[in-house]
Amino acid sequence: MPSDVKVLLEDRHIPKFWYNILADLPWPLPPVIHPATRKPVSPEDLLPLFPESLIAQEGSQERWVPIPEEVRGAYALWRPTPLYRARRLEKLLDTPARIYFKYEACSPTGSHKPNTAVAQAFFNRVAGVRRLTTETGAGQWGSALAFACRLFELACKVYMVKVSYQQKPYRRVLMESWGAQVVPSPSPDTDFGRKVLAQDPEHPGSLGIAISEAVEDAASREDTKYSLGSVLNHVLLHQTVIGEEARLQMEMVGEYPDVVVGCVGGGSNFAGLAFPFLRDRLAGKSTTRFIAVEPTACPSLTHGEYAYDFGDTAGRTPLLKMHTLGHQFVPPRIHAGGLRYHGMAPLVSLLVAQNVVEARAVPQRATFDAALTFAHAAGFIPAPETAHAIRVVIDEALAAKEAGQRRCILFNFSGHGLLDLQAYEEHLSGTLQDWFFSKPVAPGAKTEAAAGSECA
Repeated sequence: MPSDVKVLLEDRHIPKFWYNILADLPWPLPPVIHPATRKPVSPEDLLPLFPESLIAQEGSQERWVPIPEEVRGAYALWRPTPLYRARRLEKLLDTPARIYFKYEACSPTGSHKPNTAVAQAFFNRVAGVRRLTTETGAGQWGSALAFACRLFELACKVYMVKVSYQQKPYRRVLMESWGAQVVPSPSPDTDFGRKVLAQDPEHPGSLGIAISEAVEDAASREDTKYSLGSVLNHVLLHQTVIGEEARLQMEMVGEYPDVVVGCVGGGSNFAGLAFPFLRDRLAGKSTTRFIAVEPTACPSLTHGEYAYDFGDTAGRTPLLKMHTLGHQFVPPRIHAGGLRYHGMAPLVSLLVAQNVVEARAVPQRATFDAALTFAHAAGFIPAPETAHAIRVVIDEALAAKEAGQRRCILFNFSGHGLLDLQAYEEHLSGTLQDWFFSKPVAPGAKTEAAAGSECA
């Protein structure tokens, strides 16, 4: 029987299938477009970057995709993850709301990211790939892929956004401890990196630039493929182990969420928790609200245009229909490095465009206020990215108090902040800045670093 604080599952409850929301969407997902032909991409177009197995998952219409036993065996290092009832937070807020969170920080890397990193490393190894390249912002994704590549004996090179490389040195150490090579992006290791540095040697970097470098690297070597930590369908698919476990755990305590909340940068941790519950909403079996939370400094969902755009700054990737601030947008130096991406997952973008998912943007200082409130009540120190979700959870709980409603709120605690303490130090000392996006940037528009943003 579950306790009144946490709900635990056994190893046998590790999901055997990933849930594919494409099978249940009542609207077609706009196709991915080849940048040269302006026609939908074919599987062959993607082979220089991804193995056939992941390309098949990207376009699959099957509702349930089997999880290989070797991947489930790796998952067993940290899965199933606990579901917590945040009773002390409820008491602190004096709210009638019931607050639950899925604790993904107990993975070896401290976040939800290994759910897809392990899967991608496995499928690449089976395909005979020997080396993977990737980008990372805050370092959560880079750490996850470094860990996964070590499990499956693959070489790994990580292009880490320079501002995060400087802010979070221990993330780099973590990646290097698993054997990955980590360089700050923009770097002198690629043609595009050298081009950016020639224009601005002090460029802070962006996820779009780091993606361009990782893609260029992968495309230049036959033994190498590219691995992405968010945005694409197959990445969101792998993360649904979170929501599938949470559904079972909520059932065990006789609850069903009225509100599901997650932070969004590319969309993977939000989708991982939300999509299995969205299955009921799309079937007309629930009225659950879904809230995707982003920073005011990089608000692609709330201020971006829903249009076709490149996933990277150099324009080397296929064109995706997504909410975007423009692929050359460079966000400010906020500490939530994982939320500093100009675009959004096409699946999440479609659901926002169809008014199934709500989008909300919150500023940096209010986010860290919420993080400290949560830490005081629940004990756990959240990552800056996770703190964005917590900000809205607290707001929803207080709204429930004002309305006198006993709503059930579920959110994804996507990662811990134990390697993000510089951000907490700045907040506690009063030097942390707020950044607000002031105007949309059309796809393809040239911008200066932090253009369209204002510091307070």
